[in-house]
Amino acid sequence: MNPLSAVTSAIPIHRFDVERVRTDFPALQQKVHGKPLVYLDNAATTQKPSCVIEALEHYYYLDNANVHRGVHELSERATDAFEGARETIRAFLGAASVKEIIYTSGATESINLVAYCWAHKNIRSGDEILITEMEHHSNIVPWQLFCQQTGAVLKVAPINDDGELMLEEYEKLLTPKTRLVGMVYVSNALGTINPVKQMIRLAHDAGAVTLVDAAQAAPHIAIDVKDLDCDFLAMSSHKIYGPTGMGVLFGKQALLEEMPPFQAGGDMIEYVSFDKTTFNKLPYKFEAGTPHIAGAIGFEAALKYVQELGLGVISAHERGILQYATQRILDIPGVRIIGTAALKCGVLSFVLEGAHPSDIGTIMNYHGVAIRTGHHCAMPVMQHFGVAGTARASFGLYNNRGDVDAFIGALAKTKEMLE
Repeated sequence: MNPLSAVTSAIPIHRFDVERVRTDFPALQQKVHGKPLVYLDNAATTQKPSCVIEALEHYYYLDNANVHRGVHELSERATDAFEGARETIRAFLGAASVKEIIYTSGATESINLVAYCWAHKNIRSGDEILITEMEHHSNIVPWQLFCQQTGAVLKVAPINDDGELMLEEYEKLLTPKTRLVGMVYVSNALGTINPVKQMIRLAHDAGAVTLVDAAQAAPHIAIDVKDLDCDFLAMSSHKIYGPTGMGVLFGKQALLEEMPPFQAGGDMIEYVSFDKTTFNKLPYKFEAGTPHIAGAIGFEAALKYVQELGLGVISAHERGILQYATQRILDIPGVRIIGTAALKCGVLSFVLEGAHPSDIGTIMNYHGVAIRTGHHCAMPVMQHFGVAGTARASFGLYNNRGDVDAFIGALAKTKEMLE
């Protein structure tokens, strides 16, 4: 079943007013090179609604203080907001307890935390780690480094030429030696939606622990960690309309309890002497030093904004925009779409015959159209398709058909210039 259909079936699409939504985003009101901004770089980072910006301003204007242990009014207000955000994130992900929600700087740090704290304790030489060919570098390089350090073996489940995981091959690669499976929920380079629930079940059947990179999925698909039954899940704030430098790691409490701390310093301790140190309870054991307090508060504002609009109607709207853009781009001769999976969301990657992706992006910028070009931190994907990089238009909840029309018009003019 299409995972997007499950979250849209009960919600009428007409409730989503994209033109009104666009007024919530100040950055979209500007012009670039004299043209209205068409922002199609959402897979890299999303624009921020006014409510997120106001939440950050409120903290810095009125509540700026460090969290925990402070007894003065500002510290108490900051702590209440910081921990209230954790509860909002817990509910958004469907976690059982706030003890399972660890604040990090983003999905990359979340994945590295698992590598350093869980894998180093549980994976040995000769054990296997399985990832997919469509992973972001942040879910490849930590495991390469780990394997170099420990003698563990990194295996890769292949994709087909539509950019879909070859599920039978994935299942064959699961062995009694597989200790960890890392999987991306939605590919940032292709838009492919992976069957992660099935992948997790197969991994558990093989006795492996699972880690889901949900950075690209969270803005488009409702996530329930209990339903997925994942062991770990990484998520970034800035991909879902929140501040940069903020994210979370979800981890099952039993696993987190057994893991050593990630970093050492203030707030992750219970007692310190020169003889020994004991560590704080969850989730604080993994949160050394002064945290990104404003980031957590802004992250909460972003999640509440998305929830108020409804992920179901957002998903339906975005799916319509992606379908429209896909149809229109095929009218341009010489375009080849990279990533044609049956289940996609958010991303339209392409190459144009005779044109370098960076040239496409540079020229389109002068038409006010912001896209991303290059390898998108997914070089193995580019190698699979035999290209150095792609041009990528990626869509968010505020994009409309007018954005697509402007994008296609700019691409047609770009093609003319490069011929």
